[in-house]
Amino acid sequence: MKAVATAFLLFAAVVYFFARWQESAGAGAWVGYVRAAAEAGMVGALADWFAVTALFRRPLGLPIPHTAIIPTRKDTIGRSLGDFVGTNFLSEDVVRDKLRSAGISRRVGLWLDDADHAERVTSELATAVRGAVQVLRDDDVQAIIEHGVVRKLVDQQWGPPLGRILGQVFSDGSHHKLVDLVCDRAYDWVRDNHETVLRVVSQRAPSWSPKFVDAMLADKIYAEVLSFAWAVRTDSEHPMRQAVDRFLVEFAHDLQHDEKTMAKAEQIKHQVLEHPEVQNLVSSAWGTAKKMLLDAAEDPSSELRVRVRDGLRSLGARLHTEPELQEKVDGWLEGAVTYVVSNYRDELTTLITDTVERWDAQETSRKIELQVGRDLQFIRINGTVVGALAGLAIHTIAELLI
Repeated sequence: MKAVATAFLLFAAVVYFFARWQESAGAGAWVGYVRAAAEAGMVGALADWFAVTALFRRPLGLPIPHTAIIPTRKDTIGRSLGDFVGTNFLSEDVVRDKLRSAGISRRVGLWLDDADHAERVTSELATAVRGAVQVLRDDDVQAIIEHGVVRKLVDQQWGPPLGRILGQVFSDGSHHKLVDLVCDRAYDWVRDNHETVLRVVSQRAPSWSPKFVDAMLADKIYAEVLSFAWAVRTDSEHPMRQAVDRFLVEFAHDLQHDEKTMAKAEQIKHQVLEHPEVQNLVSSAWGTAKKMLLDAAEDPSSELRVRVRDGLRSLGARLHTEPELQEKVDGWLEGAVTYVVSNYRDELTTLITDTVERWDAQETSRKIELQVGRDLQFIRINGTVVGALAGLAIHTIAELLI
């Protein structure tokens, strides 16, 4: 394109010198029109060549003011470009309008509802989980578990919160099924252990007591115990059950307010946490969890991946069929993006300004010229043509008026 634009200049120069030669040779008036057009065309071509060249370098290497604009004002141009992008593209209204017109939640939902797409996302998530788990150092994670989770359990009193939970359970009557189970097991044990009751009575009886008396007494005691167990099992209002309820309610209250009971609960807590089995469980917790995660992430048919895949498809189906959910998700997205744009616009635009500042001035000028230089050469071509037409018009008007 430079060659084409220069050819226009050279053509205008050839025509100009030809016209001058014809004028000196006494040609007609038409030569004046040709000369004026060619002369103005050369002026236009040279002026536009100077203007285009001055953007990228100093014309002919001369230190003319306000030339080589891009190399000398690169940083200023970068800041102006960053401000322009921040004002016109990263404004809150522009971002909101673009997000609303995009219908992102509906399109994402339609995409996720496809089985292949859901499997692809699940696979990518599994890869991310594997990478994250493998990057983490086992000692660091184990230290977090031991000093974070376990320490919280040690420092926190168990009595009051446990008492509040049990109090709520007892007040709702949710414990009655457990009491029913205990009563059933107690009755079954008494019914199935007749010989054990007889043996206990015989062992506790005086040595001088006759054996048949011991047997009769044991049978009587067994019958009474069995009858009592049956009554407790079948009567929901039995005094024994009511006594158990009162004991449990008082126990829940004592866990919250009685110092001795709370101290006993703390003692039991320390005994539990210091037990070797519990210590082994804590020390191996991360290793076990890590192995489970890696195995689940590796196996496409694992329960974890199946649930994630099904969950993604279900979410996708809801996103593209439920307008209320679409509106809610789009609102969350708009809020998040506009928050980032409103609060971090300057940080985002510095990506442009900092990048431009790091560029070499001459290299920057060369890159821009390669991108837009072809179109700029049309300025030179147009300058030649328009200059020639303007010169011709001026000469014609002058001839007509003078």
